[in-house]
Amino acid sequence: MDDLLWRHLRDLPAFRALLRAVEASFYADLPLRRPTLDVGCGDGHFAAAAFEGGLDAGFDPGWGSLAEARERRAYHVLAQAEGARMPYPDGCFAMVVSNSVLEHIPRVQPVLEEVARVLQPGGWFYFCVPGPGFLSFLSVGRALDRVGMHSLGEAYRRWFNRISRHHHCDGAAVWEQRLEAAGLRVERWWAYFPRRALTALEWGHYLGLPSLVCKKLVGRWVLWPSRANLWLTERLVRPLHQESLEVCAEDGGGAYLFFVTQKRATPEESAPSAGGST
Repeated sequence: MDDLLWRHLRDLPAFRALLRAVEASFYADLPLRRPTLDVGCGDGHFAAAAFEGGLDAGFDPGWGSLAEARERRAYHVLAQAEGARMPYPDGCFAMVVSNSVLEHIPRVQPVLEEVARVLQPGGWFYFCVPGPGFLSFLSVGRALDRVGMHSLGEAYRRWFNRISRHHHCDGAAVWEQRLEAAGLRVERWWAYFPRRALTALEWGHYLGLPSLVCKKLVGRWVLWPSRANLWLTERLVRPLHQESLEVCAEDGGGAYLFFVTQKRATPEESAPSAGGST
């Protein structure tokens, strides 16, 4: 069964594969418009696994990541660039996607303005980011809170957020304000990735150290990506994957938020359908 979970599980640490497979399922349920730009394309693995035939263009500030993306042939055109200075003309793309990237950018407003600039009138922007639930769901922080060690719990949340390289874990209302200021209208959003899944992701950072060593030594997260080698991992992760496909209507229902937005222009166009809304 070559489903979205297995496509990610055979190449990524289990905790990351779980999250990426859930996100890929959301994109699969949304219309794909061409040409499409991927903001912060990284090594191209997500585009190769989530989008049949890849995407039209992608950019990233890191040369090493772009080299991997080129090998995967997930994009027709690649560029090295910063999000606040996209090397594309106005109105160049019908759709822009950005998967778990914007939270890593300290000054995110100029990036949103650039997204609006390169989009065609009425073009769509799909993206996902961690929300407030990311911090409140962390199991170690909750355990410390339960025994009255709230200051240590907050310190742990700040530390885990720092090692995750997050600059933003904001709610939907904050993102809606940013998007409106950039000329992008939120059509739908939903929360996803419940507490049990986030706990698996949290502990996966610690238990996944062998995968990190493997990546450093041989350039692969998974040394032997076979069903025989990964059957137990898949058996443990698949129930969490199924549970995580259920979307929530409020920030507090999931650790991450997915947005479907449109550049202001054509009010007669209707929003694409997908699970969950507000």
